[in-house]
Formats: sequence, structure tokens, C-alpha cells
Amino acid sequence: MSERGGTRTAATAATVIICLVLLAASVGPAMVSARPANQIPVESVSADAQPQDPTSEAWDTVPAVGVPMASAPSSVPNASETSVESIRVQSARTEERLYLRLSWGDGTADRNVSGARRFADALAVQVPVNTSARPPISMGSERNLVNVWYWSADGKTEELLAGGPGTTTKFEESAVETETAYDDGRWTVVMSRELESSAENRTSFAVENNVDVAFAVWNGSEMERSGRKSVSEWYHFPFGPGPQGPPYESILWTIAGLAIVGVALVTVKAVQKN
Repeated sequence: MSERGGTRTAATAATVIICLVLLAASVGPAMVSARPANQIPVESVSADAQPQDPTSEAWDTVPAVGVPMASAPSSVPNASETSVESIRVQSARTEERLYLRLSWGDGTADRNVSGARRFADALAVQVPVNTSARPPISMGSERNLVNVWYWSADGKTEELLAGGPGTTTKFEESAVETETAYDDGRWTVVMSRELESSAENRTSFAVENNVDVAFAVWNGSEMERSGRKSVSEWYHFPFGPGPQGPPYESILWTIAGLAIVGVALVTVKAVQKN
């Protein structure tokens, strides 16, 4: 092979390798940051940052997920006429607690329920008792119970157990803590609970599998109450192995690195033969 030809082949090989490196650099981070559908990332934060406070700066670095909402199937009159079309959900954890920050637009803060036709704004979070199986989204079933964290703007926070529609019962003492803020036509509610639980029929988040979660919202000024509510599909917290964890990132970059090295070796051998 002539010196000119060898130089041209070597230059071509170098160009191919550079292109592969640039491709890995651009595609790799995108693959790492890609999130499976219906996932609510759980970000680690410091308890000193006061994540219980809805206005805390701790939430500035926590990824937010826009969750679409739709009217719940119900026999309640005008059940299809609901007003909340989406909520913004963030999730964080400390060593001991799980925090959920939920925010949605509402032109009126409906706290007063003293009148016969006055209803409070409200929010509910639903998680399975048995986190290894997905229950029916409409309040679970007899075989697969759900926990419901319920907050209403009149100051009520309840922790409920349900095994199907119309079967809710209250825990004697709620383990859920709630803090709220209303500003510029928007509710922001932070709910938190200890990760671990040994109590009967109370969900434990100290698990190594994904945990399903669903949401519901009521707009009191729109006469929304009971089965007339906006609801989400099932989402999940990635507590199990998967794309959010460092092992996944390591695998991606290892594969990309091996591919680059492999192509480089093949190219060098081709150059040597020529």
C-alpha cells in the first residue's frame, strides 16, 4: 500500500472513531436520563433541607412529572364534569421518610364547607398494601387492598384502608403528615410518611420493587365530591432495580465504551492489512 493511501485510510479510521465518540457522548446521557412511562423519580434529599415545607428550596432540584387527570367513571350526577386536567408531582426521600409534593391549578381555595352546597378542595394518593402486585385502580379489591392518603382544604388529613369502592375505613392514627400552600391560583401540598412500616395493612416503602401510585383531586367550587373527581392512571416509584439507579448508567456506558473499542480495533486491523 502506498504511503498516501495509508495516510488516507488512517485518517478515515480516525474520523470514524471520533464520530463514534461524539455519538456516545450525545446519545449516552439521553439514554441515561430517559425515564420509563408513568414513573415518578424519587430524589434523595437532606432532612435538614425541610422537604416537608411546600416552598422549601429542597424541591428545586427534584424532577417533576406532569400527570394527566381525567374524570373518574362514576354513577354520581355530572361525574364527567371535572375541572382539574393535570397535576405536577415530585417525590423525594430522606433516610427515614418519603415525601410527595403535589401541585395543581385552582382559581379558588375552597376551605369553607359550612354551607349545604359547599365542598372543600381535596387530594388523595393511593398505594397498594401489597406492593408486589397491582390492584384495581378504583380503590383496590378484597384480595389486594390499598392505602389512601386523603387531604382536604378544611384541614382534614386521613389515612384510609380500602378493598374496593365504598369500603374505606380509617386507621386509628394517621402516619401521614401534610403541609400546604396556596398562592397565585395554585395549591401545593406536601405529604410524607416513614418509609418503613410494620403495621398491619399499611404500605411499606422499604422494598426492592417498584411501588404503584395513583392520584385524585376534587375542586370544591365546581361541586366536585365523592365519585365526582379527577383521577390519574397508575404511576410508580422506582424503588426496584431499573433505569433510575447507577447500575443502569454503568451498563450503558460500559456497552458504549466496548462498542467504541471494538470498532477501533477492527478499523486498525483493516488499516494494517492494507
